[in-house]
Amino acid sequence: MAEEAKIIAQSAPSATTETVLYTVPAATQFIGSTLRVCNRGSGATSFRIALRPAGAATTDEMYIAFDIPVAGSDTIGITDGITLGATDDITVYAGNENLSFNLSGVEIT
Repeated sequence: MAEEAKIIAQSAPSATTETVLYTVPAATQFIGSTLRVCNRGSGATSFRIALRPAGAATTDEMYIAFDIPVAGSDTIGITDGITLGATDDITVYAGNENLSFNLSGVEIT
């Protein structure tokens, strides 16, 4: 079993569009250390994060963050220790075009 700690995914998604940030590869497990949300703009906005088993369509119970406000020129770090199995997704949603998402953690193969 090999473990590799690294930057897993980075995205600056389009505004108001659910976007897959990361899909766990086949035969792999993922343990997240931190997901950072950076607002590059000067005005406040909000974000959403959902964990989708096997890439299923997003439903209410999958959200771990929903319309969380982030001030202009600010960053929020989420350190929940997210654990996912092969083919599970993390999706993000940005209230405007100024948000960046950065995910770090460990992939176990």
